[in-house]
Amino acid sequence: MDAEMFKKLLITAIHKNASDIHLQVGANPLFRINGELAELKYHPLTPAETQAIVDEILSQTIIQGSALSISELDVAYSLPGHGRFRANIYRQRGSFNIVLRTIPISIKSFSELNLPPVLEKISSLRRGLVLVVGATGNGKSTTLASMIEYINNTRRAHIITIEEPIEYLFVNAKSAISQREVGTDTPSYSRATVAAMRQDPDVIYVGEMRDAETVETSIKAAETGHLVISSLHTMDSISTIARLVAFYPADQEANIRKRLSNCLVAVIALRLIPQSDHIGMIPVVEVLRVTRGIQDCICDSAKTNDILSYMEKGTDMYGMQTFDQHILSLLRAGKINLETAKQAANKPDELERSLMLE
Repeated sequence: MDAEMFKKLLITAIHKNASDIHLQVGANPLFRINGELAELKYHPLTPAETQAIVDEILSQTIIQGSALSISELDVAYSLPGHGRFRANIYRQRGSFNIVLRTIPISIKSFSELNLPPVLEKISSLRRGLVLVVGATGNGKSTTLASMIEYINNTRRAHIITIEEPIEYLFVNAKSAISQREVGTDTPSYSRATVAAMRQDPDVIYVGEMRDAETVETSIKAAETGHLVISSLHTMDSISTIARLVAFYPADQEANIRKRLSNCLVAVIALRLIPQSDHIGMIPVVEVLRVTRGIQDCICDSAKTNDILSYMEKGTDMYGMQTFDQHILSLLRAGKINLETAKQAANKPDELERSLMLE
């Protein structure tokens, strides 16, 4: 597969609304469409072909000529006029495999992404830590980009993004946006976050909390009066709090719980599930906003599971919702079918009872 064929493949992926492209030695190219992998009519890729693709991807980076030293690498690749891609390059039995995630040129609004309106209020906050969480491929990057773009269009602010690699490209509207790439513009998330606090920021976007040092610098930035937005690979709000606490030694648990109760302001958890028409995916969203009651639950580990009941009761006043509440809402609106709802629900029996009561 030469460079031109590779580009045609990527254009086809965009036209077919594929979220990911898999290029693996010994296998045909694969597209992930609506959550399912589909094989393309091509031929099994050879080591020389995937090497050529890696060379083409690296031609847009400062890493040119050093592919032989790569074991794993995340980089961005642009196709002018069509879109951008986040490429993960990795070795398998000595040869290169590549997985590319499609990144649309345009950044969609919350309503276009079927995200709850409360994200506007969360994005309008002036300080604190906001986390967008979920498994890989469930819309975290897209949601974060929409939040940054909302701030960009509604507020005069200095926004600093720290990413690995840079995915969506922002154009200044009301805000001034500085986009920094780990590995190119800065050696690490934590170094860039510390430096950002000296760059007169209003909003700091940390692409991902991967290690204890990044978690600590992000919390410090939120504690000093900035709005810090980041992501974490956790499934829901409760597991997110547990994960953050787990980054610290056991003898610091009480202290970090107190700090989190004071600086964490919202958690948005995402899952993508099939729509009722089976030709697209729709997000199921859990929304936690930290109230006085939830602060007490964060401080006291014995009360952590009470957070769920606070979310269930905080829908009208705070725009909070659990996954199962949102699933029921989508089912009532006809956007998902009953079988999908039952498979996605945390408590499918309670979901069915709610439907029977109606």
